[in-house]
Amino acid sequence: MSESGPTFFAWCDATETLEAFLAALSALVDPRLPICVRKDGTLTDTTSMDEAVEMIRTEFAEGPAGGALFDVMLSASKRIFPCSGYCYTEEAARNISAGPIDMSTSDQEGFLYSYLELAWGRGPRSIEAEAAVAWHLLRDDLEDLLLRLCAPDASGRVRTGACTNGGDWIAPVRMCATYNADARDIARDLALSWLQRHDKEMISRNAGLCLEALHAGVDAAPAGARVPLKGGSERAHSLSRETVLKALATPPSALLEALEAAAAPDEAWRAAEPRAREILALTSQIAETGEGPPTWPVHTDTRAHVRFLRKHAPFHVRRLAGGGVILATHPFRSLWPLWVDALFSLGLMP
Repeated sequence: MSESGPTFFAWCDATETLEAFLAALSALVDPRLPICVRKDGTLTDTTSMDEAVEMIRTEFAEGPAGGALFDVMLSASKRIFPCSGYCYTEEAARNISAGPIDMSTSDQEGFLYSYLELAWGRGPRSIEAEAAVAWHLLRDDLEDLLLRLCAPDASGRVRTGACTNGGDWIAPVRMCATYNADARDIARDLALSWLQRHDKEMISRNAGLCLEALHAGVDAAPAGARVPLKGGSERAHSLSRETVLKALATPPSALLEALEAAAAPDEAWRAAEPRAREILALTSQIAETGEGPPTWPVHTDTRAHVRFLRKHAPFHVRRLAGGGVILATHPFRSLWPLWVDALFSLGLMP
């Protein structure tokens, strides 16, 4: 049986947690299918959103959390996936690494397109192209879930969020995706990463701090202090206090432009793209018409596929209409290489 994941996180003020979660639930749940919630200590299915909301309110009031099991129709692929989501009281959220709101899919392998039926046509088989196909299919679904959790409406309750293939909300630059309600706060990801690695503080304890407070927290560290960071970058394996302070002082527009420039696919990915698009077109043709070349089973979670995705999966910098921004890559990779290239290009990283 497949493990759960990826896991999605959202941060908001403690007074807004329950309402933020319920708004996300309304945006996530497929109304044709039942919601499973806890009532009087027993899991109960209901097809009424109103009834589910009342039971979650009661459970949350009793503490330490409220939650539900539900099915989500993914907007891009139209796949239906079982998910679980929880919101935590202020006291409980202080002591867990998940933050006040979290959600995960219940079938990691399925969500990540670990198994596909692909039409190769007359061209040769290519592990790189197969991996690229998997990311093409997955990217919109990943961003869709993160947005529906963090920004289900225009309330702006959730200031920041993230996604990872693991179960903990760790340094944002080590996640596979982050959300910021205000793109001008993009340096928050870097400062939170520093504080999490240097002070060993859980992200949820600092996520709501303003940029000035985050600057003060970083500035309090000794001059020259560095924190180790893994995540696939060949140019840097640590982050310095001075780099974070310079990034916080850099105009957000410059940071965003540098991140967008750094998100350009590398040579290995560009080489795999034409064959990947050919495979996607042939496979889509068969799905739509029932006609075309034969399909073959492909597992995209082999060591070779995973190795290629960890090193070469491209990044996506998505500016949102409401003024927010999403940074994303494949869950097998982290955002650290994107940040490293952007910081180098601005002369902020020695």
